[in-house]
Amino acid sequence: MLTSLAIRNIVLIEALDLSFGAGLGVLTGETGAGKSILLDALGLVLGNRAETALVRAGEAEASVTASFEFAALPDPIAEALADAEIEVEPGEPLMIRRKVRTDGGSRAFVNDQSASVALLRALAPALVELHGQHDDRGLVNPRGHRMLLDRYAGSDSAGVAEAWNSWRAAEDALAQARDAHAALVAEQDLLLAHLAELTEVAPEGDEEAELAGARADMQKGEKLAGDLETLRLLWDGSDSALAQMRSAARRLDRIAEEHPLLAEALAALDRAVIEAGEAEEKLQGAADALSFDPAELDRIERRLFELRALARKHDCHVDDLPAKVQELREQLDGIELAGSREAELVKAAEQAGQVYRARAEALHATRVAAAMRLDEAVAGELAPLKLDAARFRTAVTELDEERWGPHGLDSVEFLIATNPGADFAPLAKIASGGELSRFILALKVALAEQGGAATVIFDEIDRGVGGAVASAIGERLSRLAGADGQLLAVTHSPQVAARGRTHYMIAKSSEGTVTRTSVVLLDPEGRQEEIARMLSGAEITAEARAQADRLLEGI
Repeated sequence: MLTSLAIRNIVLIEALDLSFGAGLGVLTGETGAGKSILLDALGLVLGNRAETALVRAGEAEASVTASFEFAALPDPIAEALADAEIEVEPGEPLMIRRKVRTDGGSRAFVNDQSASVALLRALAPALVELHGQHDDRGLVNPRGHRMLLDRYAGSDSAGVAEAWNSWRAAEDALAQARDAHAALVAEQDLLLAHLAELTEVAPEGDEEAELAGARADMQKGEKLAGDLETLRLLWDGSDSALAQMRSAARRLDRIAEEHPLLAEALAALDRAVIEAGEAEEKLQGAADALSFDPAELDRIERRLFELRALARKHDCHVDDLPAKVQELREQLDGIELAGSREAELVKAAEQAGQVYRARAEALHATRVAAAMRLDEAVAGELAPLKLDAARFRTAVTELDEERWGPHGLDSVEFLIATNPGADFAPLAKIASGGELSRFILALKVALAEQGGAATVIFDEIDRGVGGAVASAIGERLSRLAGADGQLLAVTHSPQVAARGRTHYMIAKSSEGTVTRTSVVLLDPEGRQEEIARMLSGAEITAEARAQADRLLEGI
């Protein structure tokens, strides 16, 4: 709740420091004393537009600092601060400061950390709820009516939101699977054609290197064919050099024992025969390897051309073509698997949708029943607030399927009819300023909560009423504030003022050409005097003081 407000150089306020507590606090003062200035100052820390006209004449800068304290930081506030990367220690007050300069600039701080005005606006709904003649937020805004009804009903709206998210996730997964399957099916014929082409060619690993080597050898053989043939003739036949060496070795073998030198010559000749034999084998091997076959060379070249053309077509290396065959087979298998997976996802989405519908329909029934109870509760509050001719209705309307969402199947809006026979219409379009505030009060009392804001402010809710109606308003404001809540009421009614746990008087004073607005927390004697003034006007009479005492004693 709001614990303190420090204002510097705002219009008629030079310097003002206020402290606030729990319960109902009332602010009174003569018309024109500056109550609106106080609310404008508070609006600055809530993210309202920084008007340069708010800066006190003769000053370069104005500032407002508001401090809020919580037993535990509300989730909306904690989330907004986390998004802005602003840390607030547990138990630490939330302090918001706003500065406005005459040149139009403004700066905002949250716990002395620089903050954007957008952050202040995000925090505002959970900090202060203001109801006045021109209020278009809070209970007037139909965007919050569904949440308020669900809170009143104690319904499982979170379970519906969870079921909705699960259904959406299942539908998204199904849509993605269908898109992927459709894309694969669209390519299926092409994949089959590619696979058939590759399967017919049947590429093998390392085949390109082997073919290229064979082609190179054959091309060399073509060039060396004459030399190889000449060498072959030297080694072939009975009169070849090798045959003659072998014949010489046989002859020498018969006489080698006759002299040591002959034996050595035989050994040398044997070695030469062996070496020559090896040379013959290698020449034959080279001739075989380099053999030139025009038909085989043509086959090899056509095979290489075919493999390399396929590699270019599939944007890969020739050696990767066998892997490409496997890849295509896996893609085709994936089309079949995707089809079966899609069937599973269809079933999962249908089941998730059924869960959502069941929970949403149960929530709808809960809302309809709660709406009837709320209508009766509000109706019971209208007559004491001089709205006995008015009617209130909570409209729970089932939406078309395309508008379903995490909130369920319904739209919820609070409607009123101020005169018998008149049509129901939204709050803001029918009620006048005073009626609107009283309708909101009746609704808040019926809801028995403060709409989630830490502090609720009613600005002149008693405008145009008095007597018993004012007493009823005061009693309901006090009940709504309770012992632990915080409600502030700007009022001209002594009956409402007498209900306050704390009482602030706003006054305007002039010294020469300087006019100032001040706010004073009244003690019991000051309260009696202020309420007497509200009862009697400019001249406070003894009877007015006595009546003020009776009002205060009757609380």
